[in-house]
Amino acid sequence: MAALEFSGTLTPSDPYDKAVLIVGQLKHLVKLKFQDVQCKLGGRVDAETFDTSIGSLHPSPTDQCSLWLNSATVAALPLKCSRHNTPSRCHSMTKLVKNCLAGGQEYIVVVCERENVFASGLAVARTLPLYSAKSNSNSSSRKVTVEFLVLEDDRITQLNEEELQCLRVAADGVRLAAKLVDMPCSEMNVHHFVKEAEDVGKELNVSVNIIKGDDLAAKGMGGIHGVGRAATSPPAMAILSHIVPNSKETIAWVGKGIVFDTGGLCIKAKAGMCGMKRDCGGAAAVLAAFKTAVKLGFNQTLHAILCLADNAVGPDAQRPDDIVYMYSGRTVEINNTDAEGRLVLGDGVAYAVKDLGCTTIVDMATLTGAQGIATGKYHASILTNNESLETTCWKVGRVCGDLVHPVPFSPEMHSSEFSSAVADMKNSVADRSNAQVSCAGLFIMSHLGHEFLGSWLHIDMASPAYSGERATGYGVALLAALFGDRSQNSLLRLVGPSTQIRNNGSNMEDLADGPKRIKLN
Repeated sequence: MAALEFSGTLTPSDPYDKAVLIVGQLKHLVKLKFQDVQCKLGGRVDAETFDTSIGSLHPSPTDQCSLWLNSATVAALPLKCSRHNTPSRCHSMTKLVKNCLAGGQEYIVVVCERENVFASGLAVARTLPLYSAKSNSNSSSRKVTVEFLVLEDDRITQLNEEELQCLRVAADGVRLAAKLVDMPCSEMNVHHFVKEAEDVGKELNVSVNIIKGDDLAAKGMGGIHGVGRAATSPPAMAILSHIVPNSKETIAWVGKGIVFDTGGLCIKAKAGMCGMKRDCGGAAAVLAAFKTAVKLGFNQTLHAILCLADNAVGPDAQRPDDIVYMYSGRTVEINNTDAEGRLVLGDGVAYAVKDLGCTTIVDMATLTGAQGIATGKYHASILTNNESLETTCWKVGRVCGDLVHPVPFSPEMHSSEFSSAVADMKNSVADRSNAQVSCAGLFIMSHLGHEFLGSWLHIDMASPAYSGERATGYGVALLAALFGDRSQNSLLRLVGPSTQIRNNGSNMEDLADGPKRIKLN
């Protein structure tokens, strides 16, 4: 695997043996002087060639020009950026970097404004996956160094060590989440995933509680237990807890971790089953984001709840018509064993309320195929009982690069989709053409209980969780940034919201101190 480093200054190098890519928006590149990047070109490029190359760039949507063979390149990001895109253009950054990576020791010089540093750095991290089973995949000698030229009022400034540490930790989190999703179930089953959670807990020195197998059933968690009971690796709920004395908030991030989804007895077709190792994307993001947030100094009590199961087929598999007794106390009639994610998350959010007393709950999941149809490959769908949280999440997503878009929140219109004659509800909708993404989220919300007065946010990231045949590590940046105002790290606070959601979100409290916030317009 390749090592990834971040630097706030440019170190001398020669493209003869260390390739370099200089990348940024054209409006920033044209402000560069040759002297600003001369040390990266090893005397192989003169000022006239550099200036001519910059002048030749006409992004449509991107463009690049070779400065010296294929080892020194300057590239421009798209000119246009709509209101539902990220101003950092980080998705285009990932594509450009991926196309220009040469292997071995190489440098990427990112030219951007400070508010785009976080998203741009993680865009590079997404090009360097950690997992590969190829026989020739040993790349221990490979190293990619990302160096930043940060523009402020037409001046080049440097990142400080605190900002660089944020990039290192967050990039490690993105790559960890992608690795967990990329690994097949034969190497990342429930047992392996629990071990990953325990390793993170040990590294952070936080408590880890594991409830698994028949203990889930004994505790009343019929949702998780029923989904995973047919698998050789029994289901589990892993709870990591970062406890802050005298904390004003108790927050839970709940992740769907289906390590493989056959669909159960409502089995998927051959083509639909390939890639179902990715159904743990929500739990992978929650675990990695938890690690990122805690390492960067999270100042409130935070719990990560991983709902882990292998939706396998076997003699003990859950059947259509079965009645499931959920941890919330509600009963569910199974009418689709392939609508399993909402069952494990229902138990997860109920645990957050009943056992942990959480007042802010975010669940993240690769929940529905309909998400990709509703909001596409780049934008996760969000659903929440809190309008302020919805707006904040949308704005923060644009800044951190993990884009989101809300779907309708109308429980009074959609809850009837789950009507059952013999139980409190069914687990799948009656009409699949009626707001599937919203309905799936509302099923999870129903297990919070009527007494829950806090803020709940559901993030369905089924399509953004991968690109092509690789995981993206989606969700790590979003969770870390969404709660960035609870961090002690200045860069994470910069990309986080300028106001804090408390309890039911009816009041937005301004934070008096901390670094200057960017305007989330």
